[in-house]
Amino acid sequence: MPKNIVITHIPPYTPEMNPIEQIWKQIRSIGFKNEVFNSLNDVIDRLCETINKVTKSMVKSITLREWIRKIY
Repeated sequence: MPKNIVITHIPPYTPEMNPIEQIWKQIRSIGFKNEVFNSLNDVIDRLCETINKVTKSMVKSITLREWIRKIY
């Protein structure tokens, strides 16, 4: 494990504390709003387009929460 990566255990059933859940929430809000897709390839294409719209600053604002800063 690289030295700059630290595993932190969070309480079960707390998606608001899990950064990846917040990223997926953002992806859903940007590119998947009550839409029916014709094929799996259409879903994959939309997912790729949406992920490319997620900026570094968006990820930082979603994942760098105050409680995380206090831990480290």
